Amino acid sequence: MRIRTAAVSLAFVMPLCGAAAPSASEGAKLVEASKCEACHQREIRGPVGAIYVRKDRKVTSWARLKSQVAQCNTALNIGLFPEDEEHIAAYLDETWYRFRAK
Repeated sequence: MRIRTAAVSLAFVMPLCGAAAPSASEGAKLVEASKCEACHQREIRGPVGAIYVRKDRKVTSWARLKSQVAQCNTALNIGLFPEDEEHIAAYLDETWYRFRAK
């Protein structure tokens, strides 16, 4: 009985311990593999990164950045996991936005 209780307790605690902070370097790899930049260049017909610095950008906060990455993933059926979306958001934030540094 004790072993079963310990195993059940461990099953609930382990996922919480494994959650790592989003990695910008991992996000860069995912952006490259998912061809995000090529899609954005086609969208706005401009140079790499132009979508992130335009005057009328939709992304104005860290929460909105994460939401936008999730929206792209869903709309384009890219197949990213939620932790992948977090990595991509961390990369975009570090490279273009700097919301978390404020």
